[in-house]
Amino acid sequence: MSSTKILATASILTIALAGAAHSQGYADARETTGPYISGGYNYLDFNEELGGSADISAITARGGWQFTPFLSVEGDISFGVDDGNFDFNSSEDDLDFDDNTDGDLDDVINGPGELGMDYLIGLYARATLPLSDRFEVSARGGYAFVELDSTVQTIGGNELVFGGSDDGFAFGGSASYDLTESLSLRADYTHYEFDDANAESFGVNLQVKF
Repeated sequence: MSSTKILATASILTIALAGAAHSQGYADARETTGPYISGGYNYLDFNEELGGSADISAITARGGWQFTPFLSVEGDISFGVDDGNFDFNSSEDDLDFDDNTDGDLDDVINGPGELGMDYLIGLYARATLPLSDRFEVSARGGYAFVELDSTVQTIGGNELVFGGSDDGFAFGGSASYDLTESLSLRADYTHYEFDDANAESFGVNLQVKF
């Protein structure tokens, strides 16, 4: 999916949710505005252009500000707590690397690899739709930055190391349930469209409203 389509999708979801919430005429606006923080667990499925996909577990911290009952901005940061295993499959020509030192670049390079995530930072605009006094759904769109590192053990006995930062658009949705007036449980899905890798994230966190 192109960046233009991603941005357009996020914008449409945001406008639609905000418009629907406004038409409902929910009360108690003063009680649903202000800052909030949360922390929890994220499961991320990465797909790299160089070949291979891997699953990573991460812990996530988030902070945001609810300007109205329906609109807010938030940012979060995730740190990988384990490396994901994947089967690397590319070619010597794509990597410009002669793995078996036979003088040509016609061979396939494959082998087991590990993908690690140092951190992932995202900034988002979020539209919220309360469905009841305790339950709400939301959509968000924004931009994210990630730092990844990959290690591959090739059949030629070499160790290849890839890594660096990547960035791109991100969008997704969530559902949350208020346990108390200030404490809620929130489940999130986010899609990340990076330049060299795409990722799907599923998270559960505990959120505190002030």
